Amino acid sequence: MDTSDVTSMVGDMEAQNMKLKKSPPFSLERFHISEDYGFLLPDPLEELSNYYKPWMEIASNLPLMIESHQLRIRVDVMPLLSCHLLKDRKEQYLAHLLLSFITMGYVWQEGENNIPKVLPRNLALPLVEVSRSLGLPPILVHSDLVLTNWKKKDPDGPLEIRNLDTIVSLPGGESLKGFVLVTLLVEKAAVPGIKALAQAINSVLQSSDDDLLQALKKLKTSIAEMTKALRQMHDYVDPAIFYAAIRIFLSGWKDNPAIAEGLIYEGVSEEPLKYSGGSAAQSTSFHAFDELLGVCHSKESTTFLHGMQEYMPPSHRAFIEEVRSAPSLREYILSSGSCLLREAYNQCVAALAELRSYHISIVATYILTGAAKAKDGGLGHLPEPPQALAEVGTGGTTVFRFLKSVRDTTLARIIDQSD
Repeated sequence: MDTSDVTSMVGDMEAQNMKLKKSPPFSLERFHISEDYGFLLPDPLEELSNYYKPWMEIASNLPLMIESHQLRIRVDVMPLLSCHLLKDRKEQYLAHLLLSFITMGYVWQEGENNIPKVLPRNLALPLVEVSRSLGLPPILVHSDLVLTNWKKKDPDGPLEIRNLDTIVSLPGGESLKGFVLVTLLVEKAAVPGIKALAQAINSVLQSSDDDLLQALKKLKTSIAEMTKALRQMHDYVDPAIFYAAIRIFLSGWKDNPAIAEGLIYEGVSEEPLKYSGGSAAQSTSFHAFDELLGVCHSKESTTFLHGMQEYMPPSHRAFIEEVRSAPSLREYILSSGSCLLREAYNQCVAALAELRSYHISIVATYILTGAAKAKDGGLGHLPEPPQALAEVGTGGTTVFRFLKSVRDTTLARIIDQSD
């Protein structure tokens, strides 16, 4: 090989190195993820233009209309409005929030009795229209219930539960509000972990062990804070009210025996459509942390979780895909030979498993305890609880089997000393 060939090779290598250095790092901005709020929509809108006043009036009085059995009557005479006057993404998110809440109230107004087979045109058409614009299904999803459904009482005050309220509500009173806002605080606690995830991927790409170690420590702390936030559920949500009054309004028309055939969206499809209800499995944080840590769930759980990704905003789904396609963090740590990195990784996995264990205990409290009270006639004035949902999640899973499975497969990723 002559000197010119060597010079050419060196030049090519330097060009490649320069290209690597100039390539943009893994960032949150590309996926519309806020540095301050994570997957939460920053400062959601609370009002639409006067044209959409019929939606606003109904949505702002949902609990009373449902409990007085007047909601279907009001919806049936609601004018058919177009979504073309929605000016931007925030207006579209608020429209989806209003219409999806009204839809859940309309379908479940009478509980499991007298369930309608058809969602009327004046509700179905705009809901499907705005859903297509946002890339979301035409049903209440996690992003409606939690990510876009919050406001501060004092705009300059902190993002704490005492200073928070929901924009739209459903039956369940303070327990419904508590359920939404505690879940929101779990999402807020995930924000440092989401930023640490980006730092971890960039550290692997740059082979920077020191930065990776710091990122893993931040991730572990963030996951622990998510568990701490979730513990507040007991302070703000009554198990009996959740079981008897709230769960049914989060339930969908897929894998639900109460509405097994699905729901016809008038003017959209002559055949019934099936959609899962709102579920914690639609939280992007859990999926992203699984992908980063290389957690591999069972085939059944993976199928369900991948299905739940279709209920997330498209940019959040793209974020999960990007994390999935990044170089394997676990393999990098195994090949590094670093005991510190192994320990930090294991602490992250253990923290995620602990969060999932606590989620199991929460679900046990809010389903089994609530069911026991219902069986003993201890629900007082509350409605008869839904029978179709016994031990089934609102997303349509056999909830305990699923949650224990994903907890156990998380723990299985702990790196053993012999690995």
